Amino acid sequence: MHPKDLHIKDFSYDLPEERIAKYPLAQRDESKLLVYRHGNIAEDCYKNIATYLPEHTMLVFNNTKVIQARLHFENSTGARIEIFCLEPAEENPEMAKVMSQTGSVRWKCLVGRLAKWKEEFLTLKADGFELQAKIISRENDTFTIAFSWQPSDLSFAEILDKTGQLPIPPYLKRSTETIDHERYQTVYAEHQGSVAAPTAGLHFTPTIFAALSEKQIAQTYVTLHVGAGTFKPVKSETIAHHEMHAEWIGLSRDTIQSIVGRPSLVAVGTTSLRTLETLYWMGVKAKQNPTATLQELELKQWDAYDHKWNAYETKRDEALTALLDWMSRHNSTQLICKTQILIAPPYQLKMADALITNFHQSNSTLLLLVAAVVGEDWKTIYDYALANDFRFLSYGDGSLLFAR
Repeated sequence: MHPKDLHIKDFSYDLPEERIAKYPLAQRDESKLLVYRHGNIAEDCYKNIATYLPEHTMLVFNNTKVIQARLHFENSTGARIEIFCLEPAEENPEMAKVMSQTGSVRWKCLVGRLAKWKEEFLTLKADGFELQAKIISRENDTFTIAFSWQPSDLSFAEILDKTGQLPIPPYLKRSTETIDHERYQTVYAEHQGSVAAPTAGLHFTPTIFAALSEKQIAQTYVTLHVGAGTFKPVKSETIAHHEMHAEWIGLSRDTIQSIVGRPSLVAVGTTSLRTLETLYWMGVKAKQNPTATLQELELKQWDAYDHKWNAYETKRDEALTALLDWMSRHNSTQLICKTQILIAPPYQLKMADALITNFHQSNSTLLLLVAAVVGEDWKTIYDYALANDFRFLSYGDGSLLFAR
């Protein structure tokens, strides 16, 4: 079966409102951990996760950092208008440069209460600076907005820090609070650019990292800037009519090289998994077409299911080596591109051997991804979690799922 033929109703379950974790636990690593392997389920605490990982495993983390992407302006009559910054408007942006840009910048955004925006500019004034926003263009529900500010020597990152609000998930049904500024970031968050946290990583602490090192479990970091599309439910009857959101990934040649030859890879979070699987298919493309452009290597929604690529049996290290060779030919030390990969049954993982992840919403591409990892057992896993008081979604408990 092709994923296009999947019916989203087969990936739904009843989640009582009281099972959604509205706030994090007092200690990150005290969350419950469900461990699934070969059809068996065990239960423990996150701080003991190293116990369940084979020696010499490499964990792959997403070190993106959530930005304060919600901006609240007022029009000339005092009506409130929200601008939600999604991603830079320019092609192939290097996020660090965009965030450090001074004076002005253009971003793709969502606009709340658009009908109230009658002026050419909206202006936000506070604490000795002024931020202006102007709509440049519109594509469906997404707007390209030009921001400019004074003093112009401030960076866009500084502007967001001064004026923006951290965008916690909508299903929490509450406003952002002080605790979220610390707890809705991983302890290793580094590269600004996400509008949602890579939530599987929220459980990790220095204590866990020490236990991993003691067991000779290596760590490496990729960057996938999580977009608002991660919360987008599948509303069509079949997956064929759902457009998967695209997100920016970035990692160094050294990071890719560090993965080559590893006996076992575990993705910390769905974003890390999507990045790893994207690298595989980019490598397959590079192997078959060494002169391909970066745009030709990028993963579109259905590329991983295209018989043109699936006709070739390429091992993990072969794909990575082909991608490294492609980077060498292009004198590239950094890989920055978009991925639109959709991981859903009957997809078989090419890179990762296991996934660490939280419990996800019904009718979501995240749940489809989990089903690709563990097959039909996703229902057994979620039934167990519901029956045994696991907390769900971003601030909830998590799981270690070994691939079928």
